[in-house]
Amino acid sequence: MTDSGAGTRRFFSRRAFATGAAAAAVVPTVLGASAAAPKDKPGEGSGQGNDKGTVRELTLYMENLPNGEMGYGLEPGKASIPGPLIELTEGDTMHIEVVNNLDVAASLHVHGVDYDVASDGTKMNDSVVEPGGRRTYVWRTHAPGPNHDGTWEAGSAGYWHYHDHNVGTEHGTGGLKKGLYGPVIVRRKGDVLPDKQFTVVFNDMTINNKAHHEAPTLTAVLGERVEFIVITHGDFFHTFHVHGHRWVDNRTGILQGPQDASAVIDTKTVGPGDSFGFQVIAGARVGAGAWMYHCHVQSHADMGMVGVFLVTEADGTVPGGMSHH
Repeated sequence: MTDSGAGTRRFFSRRAFATGAAAAAVVPTVLGASAAAPKDKPGEGSGQGNDKGTVRELTLYMENLPNGEMGYGLEPGKASIPGPLIELTEGDTMHIEVVNNLDVAASLHVHGVDYDVASDGTKMNDSVVEPGGRRTYVWRTHAPGPNHDGTWEAGSAGYWHYHDHNVGTEHGTGGLKKGLYGPVIVRRKGDVLPDKQFTVVFNDMTINNKAHHEAPTLTAVLGERVEFIVITHGDFFHTFHVHGHRWVDNRTGILQGPQDASAVIDTKTVGPGDSFGFQVIAGARVGAGAWMYHCHVQSHADMGMVGVFLVTEADGTVPGGMSHH
């Protein structure tokens, strides 16, 4: 499924998060497709220069899921693991009203963007949401620009994430284990947009909280531009690897031109709290097939941290007789 608004600035992804049959009962295949349109307002980000963006409003619900898990969702009863992908463009501001339908206090803490202490999402800064309560968090983004001392400030563009910072401990250890996390992308104006997007979260010895070879199957059609968002939580370092595909080790995964000397990689080591992303063309130079993605720490792979990136022909078939419908 592609986003009909792919040429415009978006506040969350409407693209498909394909999952295997084992995961489909818990993780919906489309996140945010039925959510209300964003309430756009003229506004400015807080950064440098011509940072004018859009002020957007969004509601997230924190809810219990089966088997003692928890998740964020765009509608009551629609929480998922991971939570919905939220997208902004540098200069945008996001007002997120968080509704806590859990029976414990929880929060929303974000990486990579600008916010005041009132939106920190920590008990230390008195910014958690009590059971049955609601709270508005404000995220701001900015474009690159010069600092007053002549140095150059980086913009907000990147692959980031949000998560609880209160359940279980004041660091949200219990919330993270239970699934209270989700991806954030901040784009730079003019960035290439993908056809499909997939979020892969290494959370201790699980992928998207799925263990024992039940990781999601991520499905794309040969030639589609695919964006991976990779996040790590828990207590372990992992090494993300995808078979048959490679990307550039920069902000987007795409070479910026023939003189770009950035390294080309197919494996990246990540630790707790890390996040990165990249884009690839599905099956480029290797064709359709069932391509493995996994943690390349050998004992972790042996314990089930393995999934499939399924690249199909246009008719849905895959070499070897497999098919996807």
